[in-house]
Amino acid sequence: MFFGVGDNPVKLGLVASLAHPGGNATGINFFSQEVVAKRLRLLHELVPKAVRFAVLVNPANAAVAENTVRDAQQAAPALGRQIQVHNASTIAEIDAAFATLSREHADALFVAADAFFVSRRGQFATLTARDRIPATFPTSDFVAGGGLMSYGADILDMFHGVGVYTGKVLQGAKPADMPVEQTTKFEFAINLQTARALGIEVPSGLLAIADEVIE
Repeated sequence: MFFGVGDNPVKLGLVASLAHPGGNATGINFFSQEVVAKRLRLLHELVPKAVRFAVLVNPANAAVAENTVRDAQQAAPALGRQIQVHNASTIAEIDAAFATLSREHADALFVAADAFFVSRRGQFATLTARDRIPATFPTSDFVAGGGLMSYGADILDMFHGVGVYTGKVLQGAKPADMPVEQTTKFEFAINLQTARALGIEVPSGLLAIADEVIE
């Protein structure tokens, strides 16, 4: 079995260790959780006056939700920011979460790296534009669809790695002897059109390090 996971595959019970999986599974660890602090830092640089950061997680995906909240709560004090945690596991609950964000006057939004949220990126683009809230997302697909910014592992690179490993097994390699690979390629994307609509002037320093800038 081959996997591509954002959480620690040892903690998830998929392998005995990264170097020696020891079973019939191996794959790619793409660090969706380890980049939480970096995403918050980039959002802070983009909207430095934002103080109250809302963090939206999917409680149905407990491991990702818990790790995201923990990492965000650890990173926020160093930035001098407050974290408000919100939950959503359905389309209606995403709508309800945005209603709450509006009532509580959240200054910016952090959307967790969750497969359900990725499937609803159009909804997020509509709601963040309607409520004029700066948001950071886990993948550039959100930004291509109108989201403000994203930072995370390059998913296409991860799937390429899975394909390479599959080819090795077809040639006779055993998953138990194949170390779990950890992605080293990350993407930072900014949508300038969305930034302008929100009245945000993107600092030149952020533009300089962005991998993708949508005009």
